[in-house]
Amino acid sequence: MDNREILSKVDHTYLKVDATQEDIKALCDEAIKYNTATVCIPPSYVEFAHNYINSQNSEVKVCTVIGFPNGYNTTKVKCYEAESAIKDGADEIDMVANIGWIKDRKFDSIIDEIAQIKKVVKDKILKVIIETCLLTEEEKVKMCIAVSEAGADYIKTSTGFSKSGATFEDVELLVENVDENVKVKAAGGISSIEDAIKYINIGADRLGTSKIVKIIKEMEK
Repeated sequence: MDNREILSKVDHTYLKVDATQEDIKALCDEAIKYNTATVCIPPSYVEFAHNYINSQNSEVKVCTVIGFPNGYNTTKVKCYEAESAIKDGADEIDMVANIGWIKDRKFDSIIDEIAQIKKVVKDKILKVIIETCLLTEEEKVKMCIAVSEAGADYIKTSTGFSKSGATFEDVELLVENVDENVKVKAAGGISSIEDAIKYINIGADRLGTSKIVKIIKEMEK
């Protein structure tokens, strides 16, 4: 697997609290140069990134997050966030599931929330972050079923803001338990080319990471 193939599956990510417009511009420039799948950025910079990437005649997509990073916003708020992001030019939405509802086993409410947000984003891609580090194996499997039933496009391991990020074991579990039309995104802690390749080989279709582009830049030097 060459670097180009790896980069085509990378959501080049910058979600730090102190992110500035210059940071986002630099991220977009890297994504354009290395042809990553998307830039994954805070909602407040979506319109800027959309316009900037278009001005560069690039096909890099804009991804943003809603209900981030804790997931306990109300469904109405998450729907509004998603609608606003799409209007600003987002191509992909990464929503955080309500972890408390998972613990309460309110899977009907979770399915309904995901379905409502998918209705808002329509043909845009919707990824559901389930924060695997906080869940039992049974809860992870239940969320695979919920995400599949609700019609989301991806299940995603992690925000990168909790106790830990993706693991190979979790990605394998998700791949095994989602419907065939649902893809898996591994995110959080992916910090080497070797790990990126392994995640892709075990079934991850996307990688949420801020480090892979940096590593490849260093390799080029």
